[in-house]
Amino acid sequence: MAENCIFCNIVTGEISSDMVYQDEEVVAFADIHPLAPVHLLIVPRRHISSPAEVDKEDAHLMGHLLAVASELARQQGLAADGFRLVANSGPNGGQEVYHLHFHLLGGRSLGRFV
Repeated sequence: MAENCIFCNIVTGEISSDMVYQDEEVVAFADIHPLAPVHLLIVPRRHISSPAEVDKEDAHLMGHLLAVASELARQQGLAADGFRLVANSGPNGGQEVYHLHFHLLGGRSLGRFV
């Protein structure tokens, strides 16, 4: 856990959130500034600063994150019409919180992306 990381504090329960999923490796909660009718953040419990820091030893965790995202999309009713899964990396990639996470967005047409 990183001392001043907001997501680490959510993972440990020090900061409350609208938690929709949790297991031993991953948590998911509603974004406090949603950009779509469904906007969830899927976060590993272990602190990894960005997608750029993922390595081969993280393959299981990354697969698990994607499986959780897929399951949440189904639970939220997004699977049939589609959804967007986004991971930002670094300042040019738009990363604002330096703890690896995926945004699961859906519930309306999201249009083209960059």
